[in-house]
Amino acid sequence: MLPIDSMPPRIVMANTPTPLQRMDRLSRKIGVEIFFKRDDFTGSELSGNKIRKLEFLMAEARAKGADTVLSCGGAQSNHCRAVALAAIRAGLSSLLLLRTDDPDHPPASEGNILLDALAGAEIIWITPEHYRQRDRIFAREADRLKALGRKPYIIPEGGSTALGAWGYVCAVDELAEDLKRIDGDEVKPTTVICATGSGGTTAGLALGARLSDFPMRVAGVNVCDDRDYFVAIIDGICEEFDRIWPMEKAAGPPAYEIVDGYVGRGYALSRPEELAAIRDLVRLEGVVLDPVYTGKAYVGMLAELAKDRKRFGKRIVFVHTGGLFGLFPIAGQFAELI
Repeated sequence: MLPIDSMPPRIVMANTPTPLQRMDRLSRKIGVEIFFKRDDFTGSELSGNKIRKLEFLMAEARAKGADTVLSCGGAQSNHCRAVALAAIRAGLSSLLLLRTDDPDHPPASEGNILLDALAGAEIIWITPEHYRQRDRIFAREADRLKALGRKPYIIPEGGSTALGAWGYVCAVDELAEDLKRIDGDEVKPTTVICATGSGGTTAGLALGARLSDFPMRVAGVNVCDDRDYFVAIIDGICEEFDRIWPMEKAAGPPAYEIVDGYVGRGYALSRPEELAAIRDLVRLEGVVLDPVYTGKAYVGMLAELAKDRKRFGKRIVFVHTGGLFGLFPIAGQFAELI
């Protein structure tokens, strides 16, 4: 169990614990025991992994007297949608920097963009080039809000900070209880696999696994950038976490691996085989993945298992991090597959 005295304040918003479901047909097909941790069940509008991090980040924002949270992401960002909705739950307003090729002609209001708008978020569209300078834009917008008498609080991409990592430190504690109900006190070695898009979920899982009494291994399949990029990000989050919340049990840096090579066409760009894998899983297990994160991570997991069925051991827990709304804007890409 977690050292509760070390845990920072949080605003409980997610529907947790989320179910741990055995994928019976998939397990038989692959020859490895595969479970899905259904973090897409954290809530309908808040669906996904982001809300676990935001529980802690929104608590800090409110404690600091903020009235507006600022964050950023791609046009169909699950994180930004969760920020906009979680901000309302916390009694705050939101401002989102969303990335698109042509800010003068932004994407249609569908999927996550529609939910951002329904939540009343202020949206500022910026180019990919400007997005790389988002810290400067955050500072500019924060200064603008302060001049209006507002109190801004900045949440980095994906909520991937040391504080946000607490969301998945807690999730590992939850998962340990799930596995204990299945195995009893002698929990079998388990590999936890997730999509890695900003690093915070993988960092939290690795930190939580280090604190756990059970044999857990953490693997993140990167859906953008490359292994070196995410090692630097995740190590930085973990080092900051240990500096702020030193724990006697947490000796040495947490172990994890990045499974590289499955970015495909790039972030939020799908290949036909990735979309086919999403379709096939729906028809096999009735579980819907998203095209940006879980779809790519799932394809990476299957590809690694096809090369070596023992790659991740005898049991896998795949963390379903949500993202269903991201399917609707690309419905046309499924036309030939369904």
